[in-house]
Amino acid sequence: QVQLVESGGGLVQAGGSLRLSCAASGRTFSSYAMGWFRQAPGKEREFVGAISWSGGSTDYADSVKGRFTISRDNAKNTVYLQMNVLKPEDTAVYYCAAAKSSYSAYYYRQTNKYDYWGQGTQVTVSS
Repeated sequence: QVQLVESGGGLVQAGGSLRLSCAASGRTFSSYAMGWFRQAPGKEREFVGAISWSGGSTDYADSVKGRFTISRDNAKNTVYLQMNVLKPEDTAVYYCAAAKSSYSAYYYRQTNKYDYWGQGTQVTVSS
């Protein structure tokens, strides 16, 4: 069993930056692929980005490519989402997720690829 706890959300002006963190419990974190998703009110949960178990591959949604960066520190059992040049349309609850499989990051765009989810952290971008 893996527990995921997101932090770092908040209110920021358009053009600003935030860094989200997702801390994982358990000794097998380094073998899990990790992903970030977001869900805005009235919308479906959507893929933001993913990182392979080693950090060797990453994948991003087109809407965030070039602005967001995923990284992980396996020694700290933590995955990060650095968000730059934030836009009002980035406003959502952001969730991290863990997958027990070990494929390239490009495999993890769908929610059903993941086994564990965090509770989410709110990001609000004002215009």
